Amino acid sequence: MTGQAPKKLLLAGNPNVGKSALFTRITGVHAVSSNYPGTTVGFLEGWLRRSDDTWKVIDVPGAYTLTPTNEAEEVAERLVNGGADAVIIVLDATALERNLFLAFQIMERRLPVLIALNMVDEARHKGIDIDPERLEELLGVPVVPTVAVTGEGISRLLDRLPEASAGREVPSSREDRWAAIGQVIEQVQKVRHRHHTLMDKLEDASVNSFWGLVIGIAVIAASFTAIRFAGEGLIEHLLDPLFNRFWMPVVNAASNYLGGSGFLHDIVAGRIIDGSIDFEQSFGLLTTGLYVPIVMVLPYVVSFYAMLSFLEDFGYLPRLAVIFDALLHRIGLHGFAIVPSLLGFGCNVPGILATRVLDSARERFIAATLISVAVPCAGLQAMIIGAVGEIGMKWVAVVYGTLFLSWLILGRLLHTLLPGYSPELIVEIPPYRIPSMKAMGMKLWMRVRGFFLEAVPLVLGGILLISFMDAAGITAFLSRMLAPVFSGLLGLPAEAAGPILLGILRKDVAVGMLATLGLSPAQLVVATITLSMTFPCIATFIVLWRELGGQRMAASMGIMIVSALTAGVTVRLLLSLNI
Repeated sequence: MTGQAPKKLLLAGNPNVGKSALFTRITGVHAVSSNYPGTTVGFLEGWLRRSDDTWKVIDVPGAYTLTPTNEAEEVAERLVNGGADAVIIVLDATALERNLFLAFQIMERRLPVLIALNMVDEARHKGIDIDPERLEELLGVPVVPTVAVTGEGISRLLDRLPEASAGREVPSSREDRWAAIGQVIEQVQKVRHRHHTLMDKLEDASVNSFWGLVIGIAVIAASFTAIRFAGEGLIEHLLDPLFNRFWMPVVNAASNYLGGSGFLHDIVAGRIIDGSIDFEQSFGLLTTGLYVPIVMVLPYVVSFYAMLSFLEDFGYLPRLAVIFDALLHRIGLHGFAIVPSLLGFGCNVPGILATRVLDSARERFIAATLISVAVPCAGLQAMIIGAVGEIGMKWVAVVYGTLFLSWLILGRLLHTLLPGYSPELIVEIPPYRIPSMKAMGMKLWMRVRGFFLEAVPLVLGGILLISFMDAAGITAFLSRMLAPVFSGLLGLPAEAAGPILLGILRKDVAVGMLATLGLSPAQLVVATITLSMTFPCIATFIVLWRELGGQRMAASMGIMIVSALTAGVTVRLLLSLNI
């Protein structure tokens, strides 16, 4: 760093124009992810050294307009209006006319601008020829053809940073602006006829009302299978053996040093289960506090975000969102909510983290609540099928049918009752392209690092709190106090209250505890439904708090309790009538 104050460089453009790939090329992997103050919209910041100048590079959230239609565009408007020493406007050469609308709005601010005419290779493949020299002449700002994923043109773009200028005056009214854009396109762009390739046909099929749904279901199934396979593989063959081989001796030594029992021992190492330390059930800071986020959750976070990054960069996610948009809009969400909802079936933690892809706080609240209430994670599903399945698969069908109906009904109710509206899905459908491994790796690293910095400390804090409550007898007291509620409303024996309340620690373990109580089939189904829909596991609870904030998290928890009791009582009554 020199003694001079760093300059500010903004990267601006529509979604899916290659800004992230350009950001990676410019800054490398030394970047930080931040939320814009007062919002949940994230953006990346990095550093660039060029000649004697140091630049703070900000990747502005993708926007179609600076007249905001969603929270991301509000942040983009604020960042641009906040000024900069230079703005690189990234244009998609395959959709130049639409991209120029935002470029003209930025140029109206009279900021020093230069243009990265990105994806010129894809434009050539589509038969689109653009004259960058003529475009530069008409706009009065430097224009550099680039291919961000390969690095083509990036060095020349940075060499021309000192030439950034406000350019020519551009029309300020909407009609005049579009007329001026049309005149520019006529002079700089020529389109040649070309035959459809196999990739073009696949692009068309993936948004077709019938084949798009078929492809969407196939992609979802393949992605979910890959995520489960990768996550379970990392747990079984890497992280679990490493923890048992290298960390277990440390924990045992700490346990022996602390006397094998007692308050401090239970807080640090956890309780002794069947004569030994159990990473999943001991609930100590050194055991469950580290094992749950690192061994049980992190593998699914890594595998999900790797798959998400691939589908994003390949260009498929917008198509998936379009296919499911009509269904999800009925419950107050738009198509992008399919991503966190599906992820929740593997693990609720990354599912709730993935609600950040949604545009508004209202949508994120609805999606996170629905995931917590009605989307069982992989561990819970295994226990439902194992424990409930032993009394007959029809009872498993009752559990899943109730969860699905609860998802639909609760979603519709929240959509109707919560103030605000579900924004229409306005998304650009990009062409399919081969992802850049470097850009994917960058995004994966940023997301995994964010999980460590945000989720792991909170999970440790939650484990500490639960351990104190358990050691102080608060958990047992709550179980005794609420036993009449479970008996009166749900028709369950008093001893079922304990496992249901302890579901906040581990729902799958709690289902196993219910199976040992000798419940009737109807009682086991009611208890399993109530447990599945109430408090999420401690990791999910903490991440829900982090993502929604204390007030909204409390509201979500209240909705969970009411929904679980309503579903449990309803199923109990229906089963008592043999329906």
